[in-house]
Amino acid sequence: MNKLSSLVLSAALIALPVSGMAAYEGGDVKDGGTISGTVKFKGSAPTPKKLDVSKDKEVCGKTAKTDQSLVVNNGNLVNAVVTITDIKKGKKLETKKVTLDQKDCEYHPHVLAFPAGSAIEIVNPDGILHNIHSYSKINTPFNMAQPKFKKTMEQKIDKPEAIQVKCDVHGWMEGWLVATETPYFAVTDNSGSFKLTDVPPGNYTVEVWHEKLGKSTQKVTVKAKEDAKVNFEVTGK
Repeated sequence: MNKLSSLVLSAALIALPVSGMAAYEGGDVKDGGTISGTVKFKGSAPTPKKLDVSKDKEVCGKTAKTDQSLVVNNGNLVNAVVTITDIKKGKKLETKKVTLDQKDCEYHPHVLAFPAGSAIEIVNPDGILHNIHSYSKINTPFNMAQPKFKKTMEQKIDKPEAIQVKCDVHGWMEGWLVATETPYFAVTDNSGSFKLTDVPPGNYTVEVWHEKLGKSTQKVTVKAKEDAKVNFEVTGK
């Protein structure tokens, strides 16, 4: 390959986008609308399993522990992440510092969503050893011991991904970090509700992701300064 060809090839490689993040353009939104609704669980929800606190009981046993992987409150699905999957332009994507607490040997919140590129402050108020271990496939996995004297640690998540985290010291501790590609995300609360704001008028695909129940999508049309309602009913597996 001659020198000119090498230069052309190098320029082409540099011009290629390094990730899907480059596809989203953030800025001011004029006459934006909202997308809101609820996520329901279809069928009879199982009773949450009680977890066996087998270590550091004087700290971890202060509160009763139940499996948080499927929480249904009066038919409403809690801890589902709602996103717009095909939006290319909208409000500014601002990374930020978010907090994952390990109080009483549980992750709070159980599902933590944030824009990719954000930093997570991992807090240990328990006065005992924790060890947070991520099971990433896209981002570089991390496995960090947090002794009692180390009250906070920080970890950045660079790329969009739903990442399971566990504590290697306390086997019942499980949670999820959900890094999103755009600023349009929400985690359903105890009423199963969500709301996405400042959405430019247009046609979009709204997705619900849940750690146990997978993904569901619906099409929605957003009109200027109006609220588009989208309600999901997710079936148990």
